Amino acid sequence: MKIKEFSVFIVVILIVAMMIIPLPTLLLDFLLIFNISLSLMILLVAMNTKEPLDFSIFPTAILITTLFRLALNVSTTRSILSKADGGKVIETFGSFVIGGSPVIGFVVFLILVVIQFLVITKGSERVAEVAARFTLDAMPGKQMSIDADMNAGLLSEQDARARRTKVEHEADFYGAMDGASKFVKGDAIAGIIILLINIIGGFAIGMTIHGMGFAEAASTFTLLSVGDGLVSQVPALLISTATGITVTRAASEGNLGADIIKQIFSNAKLLYIVAGTMLTLGIFTPIGLFLTLPVAGILAFSAYKMQTTDKKQELLNEQMEMEGKEEDISHPEKVISLLQLDTLELEIGYGLIPLADQSQGGDILDRIVMIRRQFAIELGLVIPTIRIRDNLQLTPNQYILKFRGNRIADGEVYLDHFLAMSQGMGDEEIEGIQVTEPAFGLPAIWVSMEAKQRAELMGYMIVDPPSVIATHLTEILKQYAHQLLRREETKELVENLKESHPNLVEELVPNLLTIGEIQKVLQNLLREQISIRDLAAIFETLADYAVYTKDPKVLTEYVRQSLTRQITEQYADAGVINVLTAGATLEKGISDSIQQTEAGVHYLSMDPQMSRKIIEELQGQMERVVKAGGQPIFLTSPSIRMYLKQFVDKIMPSVPVLSYTELEPTIEIQSIGVVNI
Repeated sequence: MKIKEFSVFIVVILIVAMMIIPLPTLLLDFLLIFNISLSLMILLVAMNTKEPLDFSIFPTAILITTLFRLALNVSTTRSILSKADGGKVIETFGSFVIGGSPVIGFVVFLILVVIQFLVITKGSERVAEVAARFTLDAMPGKQMSIDADMNAGLLSEQDARARRTKVEHEADFYGAMDGASKFVKGDAIAGIIILLINIIGGFAIGMTIHGMGFAEAASTFTLLSVGDGLVSQVPALLISTATGITVTRAASEGNLGADIIKQIFSNAKLLYIVAGTMLTLGIFTPIGLFLTLPVAGILAFSAYKMQTTDKKQELLNEQMEMEGKEEDISHPEKVISLLQLDTLELEIGYGLIPLADQSQGGDILDRIVMIRRQFAIELGLVIPTIRIRDNLQLTPNQYILKFRGNRIADGEVYLDHFLAMSQGMGDEEIEGIQVTEPAFGLPAIWVSMEAKQRAELMGYMIVDPPSVIATHLTEILKQYAHQLLRREETKELVENLKESHPNLVEELVPNLLTIGEIQKVLQNLLREQISIRDLAAIFETLADYAVYTKDPKVLTEYVRQSLTRQITEQYADAGVINVLTAGATLEKGISDSIQQTEAGVHYLSMDPQMSRKIIEELQGQMERVVKAGGQPIFLTSPSIRMYLKQFVDKIMPSVPVLSYTELEPTIEIQSIGVVNI
């Protein structure tokens, strides 16, 4: 056994022996001073710990110090009653501290006991009891959280074991503190009883054994008893305070002193307010400035120094941040931040900067906000924020739209011109810059400000530069709408729906479909410009059919059939829809080419010659409708709709393909052509 461990056993045995063996007054003086020093050391350690487990031996320390204090009480009581002498320390507390007056000493002693017993000890006992109960109740949840983190790979087995051990030690610590607080409470009660015994017993022994008179016995033994009580209650008060500090500490980053300075005296404005209040109190009350002015001055000076220090710290932090950024750029191993990509980014040449500058009348930012609102209303899709940056590498009038760092569209606009587009009414030619309108690919002319009015009189449609960019962005974003819906955005839509339809979402996700499978269905709808705003109806359909199939393409067809009213309203005009109908030979040719894999997934396997023939027929019909000024829409049976759409996408992706089950029965269908092979 080590010497340190052996010495602890010897100390405990000696403490017990003190209660039996009489000790000389000189040794008692030394032990009383040592008791005060030990209590003060425990208080400072409790104040300096960051969390209770840093002082895990504290419950045992309370028991040992309480036993030591009671042993000292027994020894000093024996010395006072037998010799009428308690030693130099007790005499000093009895004469110097309390002024030699037994009444004053008794009152001071009672005040210390009330503070310790009713305030500090009672509060510490209650806090320890509640902390122990809550810690034990939370222990299973903490263990489950550790297991979940380890299963998710966030913790190693060694870290998980260390956290479990810490949770167990916390439960043991607060349970021990709950019991140890009872020792402190009992010590306070014992101090009162020992004081009364010393006074009453000393008075009787002084008159009968020591031959003192009534007044002398009362004065001597009352003074010694009160001095002994004060000597024992001061360490007890320190230990009680340490107990209260330990059990009331919450999560913090430093010790008690640092936390107090940081959290209470960290706001310079509040110190100025307190200083002003103290100054006002001294001016308008009889207290006077003699007392309040120094306090107000100290507070104001502290606030000023605090502000100066904070400013220096802010400058230092900014400098360190700038140095850190420069270091990140200069070191090749710290370029991970450069991998961040903006989802959508609009780069503009320096000549178009006024469009993004509101101080110069630019409204492109407001137009982008309206585009995002339009998409939310029409397609049910939240477009990510479009970041606008100037790019000196572009020509002055050029702009580029990037999707995750890749160019998907570009164009040119002239701020001092207007885009004039012919409306097909035999317009006369006007002077300007001949271009192709970027959104729809139509021929157009950029005309000057002076030629604008003449172009309007000639029947041209005039569009200002911001509208050209906004229209172009809108059309491009419609084409890429399905790619803008990623898993994170899908999850946000699901969480938003969960607030109003919790049961529907819980039934579908994740029991029937995952977020990724739902994302594919929604992407299929957006790819064909079908709004997903009515997400509740879409989820209802998915919940009905996901039991039978997980194929996103098949589920998309079921969802489309449930959105008949929406699709009909989208493509019909005054209750009438003009369509190109898939003939019997076309439908049979596609149906016979549909194959199925072992996993139950359907795909199209067709002879290349037949595929080419179908594409030629479809292209001829679409060109005929477009030349006539119409919008081609194909109508076919539900079984081949998605396969026919694959052929149409190769020619003109914007042409919709509908099935008979996707239209309302009340709609009037007019066939403007039949496609056969």
